[in-house]
Amino acid sequence: MKQTLNTSWNGNMQFDALVGDHHVIMDASPEVGGSNAGARPKALMLASLAGCTGMDVISILKKMRVEPKTFNIKIEAELTEEHPKHYTSMHLIYEFSGEGLEEDKLKKAIELSQERYCGVSAVYRKAMELTYEIRILEME
Repeated sequence: MKQTLNTSWNGNMQFDALVGDHHVIMDASPEVGGSNAGARPKALMLASLAGCTGMDVISILKKMRVEPKTFNIKIEAELTEEHPKHYTSMHLIYEFSGEGLEEDKLKKAIELSQERYCGVSAVYRKAMELTYEIRILEME
């Protein structure tokens, strides 16, 4: 299966990637010639991972008849200081709140995402260490 994506230069340091029917604007900071009009490409790697595993986890939890009130994924990533700057590790923090959440079901959904379903995790795991933790937050 082949997938194609087109990215156009908008001038200066800005690029527009057409992802399906959606425009994703990428830009650099003013210090390096950009105008801060979009996300940085490396940061989008983190967003891709969070979106991929997040969709898996919600889908799996729905099948388990578990619906959190809130669900958030934070990613802490270590970046090299020398060029080419790249991530050497990523730590995902899955945060849930809701009534009657069972940690074993949350863990099972995350494990299935990380080990079986999330293609972004599969690729990143080949290049760096991926770890995660689960936090069940008090409802406010």
